[in-house]
Amino acid sequence: MVNIRRAVRSDTDSIERLYTQLEKDAVRYQPQHFVMSGGRVDDGMFEDGRQAVYVAEFGGEIVGFVHILLMKSKDIGCLKVEKNIYIQDMAVEERHRSKGIGTLLMGAVKRFGAENGAGFVRTQVFPQNSDGLRFYEKNGFAETMKTVECPLDIGGE
Repeated sequence: MVNIRRAVRSDTDSIERLYTQLEKDAVRYQPQHFVMSGGRVDDGMFEDGRQAVYVAEFGGEIVGFVHILLMKSKDIGCLKVEKNIYIQDMAVEERHRSKGIGTLLMGAVKRFGAENGAGFVRTQVFPQNSDGLRFYEKNGFAETMKTVECPLDIGGE
């Protein structure tokens, strides 16, 4: 049985192990933007009331996590003032995927959002990550905007 709970500092090593998997994917999908960092867990993830980390345990082992941020819209006249939950990072060990663990973590995200007055959940997914896109669509997400970019060649003309 899978147990979803709020992460504590003693979970840091397991979360960092999962971050390494995430970073490998990020480097594979967009090497122009990502490098391996060797771990990203900081105390703010556990202490700041505007963010939370939930872990998924199976057989006494942490097999997944989600790091979320409670956000408020920017102070721009044309934007509605609204709160949202931003999924900063989410990972489930590859050998435990397609077993409903990500959906259980998403349930914790949605509950946190509802408890904190958020109106929606937002995240970003690499366009090449077809499994991730399928997962988010299955969990009620829809594309609302696309991020586009243009690399600049400063040195040459």
